[in-house]
Amino acid sequence: MSESETARLLKVRWETVTNKAVLIGVCAKIWQRRELARRTREARITAVQFDEMETFEHSKLKPLSLPLMVESKSRAILDICVASMPANGLLAKASRKKYGPRADDRAKVADRMFQEMQAFLSPDVEILSDKNPKYPKWIHARIPNAVHLTVKGRKSAVVGQGELKRGGWDPIFALNHTAAMFRANINRLFRKTWCTTKLAWKLELRLWMYVRKHNVALGWNPA
Repeated sequence: MSESETARLLKVRWETVTNKAVLIGVCAKIWQRRELARRTREARITAVQFDEMETFEHSKLKPLSLPLMVESKSRAILDICVASMPANGLLAKASRKKYGPRADDRAKVADRMFQEMQAFLSPDVEILSDKNPKYPKWIHARIPNAVHLTVKGRKSAVVGQGELKRGGWDPIFALNHTAAMFRANINRLFRKTWCTTKLAWKLELRLWMYVRKHNVALGWNPA
């Protein structure tokens, strides 16, 4: 739920909730890195899935990209980031008119993700994604020997608010199902919501809080 609603429920000040959320988010990211290092000490990860989710900050005219990487077999979340991106489609003109040109940080943020994940992934890791033409450059810049496999995107299903796909077997189900779970569990990621992100860095910390909850449920060490 939103921070203000949490404050009302717990009968505390809003500042108390937001400060605690920042602390928990930072700790969750540190825990994730330490646990990932422990789990890959003997054998690195050999197969992952990668794609981007989209949300916005303050207004739909200010979209955000959420690069997401999950382990193919276990569906464990390995990394997630937040990047600014320009509006596209019918919103592009209105966005430029109201807010001016918007920075596109997707390549920079994705590069940082793959750089950080190098220590945990096998040099010839299999990376499965959709056919976004930007992904091969992002991947091979940091993991040159990676085996990058692509699948054609399919129409969205109503269930999962567009993350899950219609009919048949979905090759990147692990990632799409995880993305749908993000939307189901974090109020500000709902497709239709009054709870909107005001600061991108606070959204990223909220995402890390969910990452810990998700991975512990899959059997990762909760300590």
